[in-house]
Amino acid sequence: MEIPIFPSDRIPQPRENVRIEQLQIHPYPDRFRVRVHIRVTPFLERPNLLLVAHNQDDVIVSELNIIETMHHDMEFTMHIRNVSDPAGLYTLTADLFFESRNPPHAQLIETFEIPEMVQ
Repeated sequence: MEIPIFPSDRIPQPRENVRIEQLQIHPYPDRFRVRVHIRVTPFLERPNLLLVAHNQDDVIVSELNIIETMHHDMEFTMHIRNVSDPAGLYTLTADLFFESRNPPHAQLIETFEIPEMVQ
C-alpha cells in the first residue's frame, strides 16, 4: 500500500516550473502593518524571495528577504516605515529567484491600499 506524502496536484517541481502562485496583502487595523500571504509552486530546490513595498512616490517603505525557504505557503507581517500617515496606495513586488535575482526567476506585482483613519 502506498501512502502519498503530497496531494497529487502538489508534487514538488524542478526549478524551471516554480512560480509565484498567489500573493495576497491585507492591512492590519493599525494601518502600519500588512499581512502578506504568498504561495509558490512546491519545489525541489529551495528558492529565495524578495518582497518590496513602494508608496505612491515609488519610495521603498518596507522590504523582506526570505532566503532558501523550506515552505511553499507562507505568511509574513511587513511594517510600513518612515511615514507619519500610512494611508494611500502601495505596490508590493515579489521576486522569486535561485542564485541570482537579476533577472528574477518569477515576479508578481500587486497593488494594495491602506485606508484613511476612521474617526
